[in-house]
Amino acid sequence: MKYLFINSVAGIGSTGKLAAEKCRELMAQGHRCLLAYGREKANCEDIPTVCIGTPLDYKLHGIRTRLLDQHGFGSKKATKAFLEEVRRFDPDVVWLHNIHGYYIHIGLLFDYLKSSGKKVIWTLHDCWSFTGHCAHFAFAGCQKWQTGCSGCPQKGEYPASMLRDGSKSNYAAKRALFTGLKDLTLITPSKWLADLVKQSFLGEYPVEVVYNTINTEVFKPTHGNFRERYGLTDKKVLLGVAGVWTQRKGLDDFLRLAQLLDPQWQIVLVG
Repeated sequence: MKYLFINSVAGIGSTGKLAAEKCRELMAQGHRCLLAYGREKANCEDIPTVCIGTPLDYKLHGIRTRLLDQHGFGSKKATKAFLEEVRRFDPDVVWLHNIHGYYIHIGLLFDYLKSSGKKVIWTLHDCWSFTGHCAHFAFAGCQKWQTGCSGCPQKGEYPASMLRDGSKSNYAAKRALFTGLKDLTLITPSKWLADLVKQSFLGEYPVEVVYNTINTEVFKPTHGNFRERYGLTDKKVLLGVAGVWTQRKGLDDFLRLAQLLDPQWQIVLVG
């Protein structure tokens, strides 16, 4: 079988590595794979790849997002050219990952998916697919995604808009585009996200929970001198880990906690 993967990046970052590893797994089983990406590629020279658009396309898509709050509705020319390559490749399965990231026109993409009748798998890494703007709404405590977005409290967060609030029209467009596919399976990395998906307009599709795993040959208990290096031999360590430490990731909570804990504790943040 032929598999087409689509993600914002290839071989780097959490989503890019997951997509590349799945390609390798399928190729080892004798399948053909093509990994399409939008912005960056690394560490996947052994995988057939295709880049969607150019740096200029990404910048123009970004400007459209900043001014009009129409993220996902730029890159029209780049997407048309990409879909011509897709038709030549003629995949049996289209496997989506992150389709946000300033690189693809979701309207053209889903028009193709609906008209082609291809089997579609979509791994969701966040909530962008069923909101009118944001990728994560828990921090803002917003529940508008359940009924219809408007007046977005996170308009200035990724994918940030400096002027227009297009959350209402974005929500309606996504609901129209993303629903009605005949053969779509959703995958989430947690039961928490799966439960949210079932409450959204994507609830018509089957949802599978596939947990992200780590390489236990690399990430395993090993002896080190971390405590000695940082003077922590007599401390209780409270560890926090995030890719990028921001308020949404809980940085402010750790800063406040540092003022509350007694001296026997030491907070260590890794990022």
